[in-house]
This record gives sequence, structure tokens and C-alpha cells, in this order.
Amino acid sequence: MDLVLGTMYFGTRTDEATSYALLDRFVEAGGRILDTANCYSFWSSPSGHGGQSEALLGRWLAANPGLRHELTIATKVGVEPVDGGGVEGLSAPVIEREAARSLERLGIDAIDLYWAHGEDRSTDLEETVAAFGALVEAGVVRRLGVSNHPTWRVERGRAIAERLGLEPWTALQLTTSYVEPRPGAQVPGKDHRFGFVTDETVDYLDTHPDVELWVYSPLVQGSFDRDDRPFPDAYDHPGTTARLAELSARAGELGVPRSQLVLAWMLGRGWKPIVGVSSVEQLDSALASASLR
Repeated sequence: MDLVLGTMYFGTRTDEATSYALLDRFVEAGGRILDTANCYSFWSSPSGHGGQSEALLGRWLAANPGLRHELTIATKVGVEPVDGGGVEGLSAPVIEREAARSLERLGIDAIDLYWAHGEDRSTDLEETVAAFGALVEAGVVRRLGVSNHPTWRVERGRAIAERLGLEPWTALQLTTSYVEPRPGAQVPGKDHRFGFVTDETVDYLDTHPDVELWVYSPLVQGSFDRDDRPFPDAYDHPGTTARLAELSARAGELGVPRSQLVLAWMLGRGWKPIVGVSSVEQLDSALASASLR
């Protein structure tokens, strides 16, 4: 199953008992991919720093010995706040230090997929690429990905890795959905300049089969199913109207929520949607999308 369980609020907004129940249900249903970050979720913590999600996953893994080898565990580095303002960035010392801290919190020997979480143009790209590659060579990271970067920077980083004989980025993590905002419109909560999938992204994926796409916020915070969560104004345009009409008709024929069909559509394209849920009921609905065609 290529559905990914996002664990952003585990250990903060989502308490430990609920988080364990979600993890247990996900694995019971055949889910095997977990996504977190070293900065999750600093905005929900009185400390102003992250690490809570990784720490909770570490406790859950410790309580389920023998399960680790069945899972793909992905985490990120780059946007954890630093005291005094700003974020940690992607310098070599930060990448090396934070990978070690993530491994300790998670209680594992190797990170299956390590993401560059956001851009850091104050650090030379070659330094960043070399630092990630060194972690793979050391055996503490198995694979590398990049999130919220423009395509040209992704390609440049991959070219540097090839020149240096290092592991390249082979996964992108961006946001998109079955409906899209108007070009240039500001979407609340989406402040990454290059965080959205574009037609160029799709073309890049089509021509680079070794690179896969992980999609965060694929359901636009529940807007497909919940009347109390309407789509942001940026999505108000004729394209959305037409797509939602088509989606509603097809979901009605199948007797499923629109959100399930959206996830199934992504899975059918070979993308990995990351679902963030706060209840087992929400999780079960997302899991049902894997059986839709």
C-alpha cells in the first residue's frame, strides 16, 4: 500500500493514546510508510521546538519490537526553528547533527528516507548534497528526498550528486490535489514558494522515472467532505467548479466520499498521498481508497 501516514501532530495535538491507536490501525490494515520531521510540531509546542512526533514514534516502535524492519520511516531536516529567530537550514553540520538527533528520538539505526525539508540558499548546494550523501555512505540513511524546492534546484542537486558519485534525491514532497488554486493566488497556511506541484513537476516526473512524488495535504484539510471546512478562496474558479461536479457524480455512482476518490486518483497515478488524520474513523476512510480503481 502506497498510502503514507502523516504523523505531524502525534505527541502534540494528537495525544499518545490516539496516536498509538492510529499507528496500530494503519499497520493492521497493511500500511507501512510513516512520514515525520524533526520540526513536528514546533508551532503546537510550548517549547517552540519540534521533535515530539519523532519521540512518540520511537516509543511506539519500542513497544512493538520486530515491527521496525517492515516499515519505511521518513523524516526531515531544514526548518526547525533556532533560538533567536530563523530556521536551522541545510548546512553540513546541521544535517549531520539533526540526523543523529532524529535517529536517537526514533530509536532506529537508519532513516529509510531523509528529506531536505525546505530551501536554504545561504548554504552552497554542493555542501548540502555532499552532507546528505555522506549519511548514505555512512549507512545511517538509506534514501534521500527533497521537499518544497523548485524543480531546477532539484535537478541541479541531482547533477551535483552524480558528479560527486553520491546518492541523489529520488523523491519529491510537494502539495497538490484534484483541484488547484488559481495561479498566483495565496493559499492560507501554504507559505512555501515552491511547495505546489506544477505542470513542470509532472513533466519532470514523467521524464525521470527514478523520482517519485509524495503529496502532503492531498485533501485540502478536509474540504472535499466537510461543510465546515470550505475550500479556501484561492480555489474559487471555474476549473474547481467543473472538477468538483465531475468528482461528486463519480463518487455518487460508487457510493463513496469524494475524499476517497481523490486519494484513489493519486494512487492510480503512482503518487504517494500523505494522510493526516486525528481519528480511527478518518483513517479507515482514507485506507478504503486503496481498494478503489
